[in-house]
Amino acid sequence: MSIKGTETGIAGLISLVSELLESFDRLDISKRQYVGYVLLPASTFLAVTVGVALVVSLPLSVKLPIVGIGLLVFASAVGYPKLYLNSRRSHIDNQLHLVMTHMTVLSTTNIDRMEVFRTLAREEEYGVAAEEIGRVVHLVDTWNQSLDDACRRRAKRVPSKMLADFFERLGYTIGAGQPLEEFLLSEQDVMLTNYETLYESALANLEVMKDLYMSMILSMTFALVFAVVLPILTGTDPTMTVVAVIVLFVLVQSGFYVVIRSMTPYDPIWYHPENGAPGDVRLYGALALGGVGSLLLIAVTGGGIVGVGPGLPGLLWFLNPVPLPLYVCVPLTPLLFTGVILRREETAISARDEEFPSFIRALGATESAKQSTTTKVLESLREKDFGALSPAIERLYRRLSVRIEPEGAWRRFAIDTRSYLIQKFSEMYLIGRRMGGDPKQLGELISANMNAVIQLREQRRQSAVTLIGLVYGITAASTFAFFIGLEVVSILADLSADLDVDEMDFGQIIYAGVYDIPVIEFLLLTIVLFNAVVSSLMIRTIDGGNPANGYIHFVTLTWVGCLTAIITRTLVNDILAI
Repeated sequence: MSIKGTETGIAGLISLVSELLESFDRLDISKRQYVGYVLLPASTFLAVTVGVALVVSLPLSVKLPIVGIGLLVFASAVGYPKLYLNSRRSHIDNQLHLVMTHMTVLSTTNIDRMEVFRTLAREEEYGVAAEEIGRVVHLVDTWNQSLDDACRRRAKRVPSKMLADFFERLGYTIGAGQPLEEFLLSEQDVMLTNYETLYESALANLEVMKDLYMSMILSMTFALVFAVVLPILTGTDPTMTVVAVIVLFVLVQSGFYVVIRSMTPYDPIWYHPENGAPGDVRLYGALALGGVGSLLLIAVTGGGIVGVGPGLPGLLWFLNPVPLPLYVCVPLTPLLFTGVILRREETAISARDEEFPSFIRALGATESAKQSTTTKVLESLREKDFGALSPAIERLYRRLSVRIEPEGAWRRFAIDTRSYLIQKFSEMYLIGRRMGGDPKQLGELISANMNAVIQLREQRRQSAVTLIGLVYGITAASTFAFFIGLEVVSILADLSADLDVDEMDFGQIIYAGVYDIPVIEFLLLTIVLFNAVVSSLMIRTIDGGNPANGYIHFVTLTWVGCLTAIITRTLVNDILAI
């Protein structure tokens, strides 16, 4: 078994090396340039760090980090091409379902198939996917290759396997004489299946990361509790020990946030027009009100600390004394108002998304049946109940009925909904209709794609809910452990101060004099605050919402941590005092 395991490990290493070497060939610059501009300087830097560690007389604790920095720079230079290609692949895979839907809509119109590719290549919003389509256009327009040859050639170079397979199938199908429209319509089920598999795989990976996150945070919690308690037996400086563990805690949480952010599928909810939207005034007003309120409370609290103004004890006159954790959570409370306002708007956007597939399907079917204009069809459709989308439909009808150009009316419709998906799919429907596409076919195509995305979003929302429960539980449990240790140390310190150390020789057993309890309590509250920041960002990353909505969880998690700290210290003090 050991020999077989060794062979598997060697095979994996060979595969990794071959992938790294292949990634150098796919960079936008030549291998010679990359070696000269990146690898050679990184190797020189590594040699310098190793030379400094060998020649200069320094402690081992200093030499190791110096060499570690050199190794990190060199490893980054070696692994960057692979990371770069993985990033491009991720961008393509996340946008491919929209790209293919857009391509299918264009193919059902009366334009040339190369114009379909040229149109998509100009869509900057599709990012890397648009660049790859642009390279196909470049091969056809500049090098006079046929579309099928260009697709097959580009399939060998794209970093995304999904796009490479699509280009391969497209090239052979076009070469065999099948129309582009027929091929793309038949590819819709394959595309949606691949996208759903990719999306669900990312959500499954996030579930694994949640378990790892919980294990690591609990491990860091035990380490921090030991850092608080052990110095009373060893006599080491507890402040430096706690700071060192807190730095490690911060690095672990930050690392998990970066990994989770890279693994989360790209699926934005909000649409942000370039010139803003009418509702932005209310949203920015909520943001300003929460921010100004928080700054005022911070100023009042800080002024009280330095002896200017009533301070927090003046605001919380019914508490005497005011616990230190309240100095952290009370000034942040106004931000909760901002989070609530943005959460309500995001809930409304999601409600409009759920109604849009039925609306666009009904619009396309009715236009096709009546052979009428969109304005005439909307005159009857606006009387139907489309829930949260009805006000936007009413405004769309009014704009079209007063002869506002369709592009402007539909653009305002997307701005009214503030939905990213509605903006993309309504733009596709408008382009398809303008270029002669069948409205019924367009409506059914767009409706099917959007329904698939909405179902995946529901799974993502459930994943976010489980993360919320996990984060709140970990916050309460970790804070409870932190402050139990702190209160036990505080009581032992008070006990040793009341005893006659010279008579009982107690100082050789308990080193209470090394503790500065207020400083350690402040450091523990700092990690509670940092945990609230990172956890709220993680929640927003997984559910795909606006980052400003994280203020709700940021404030709530801070309050949970601070109240847990107050209750824990009070209960432990009362129990041990009995």
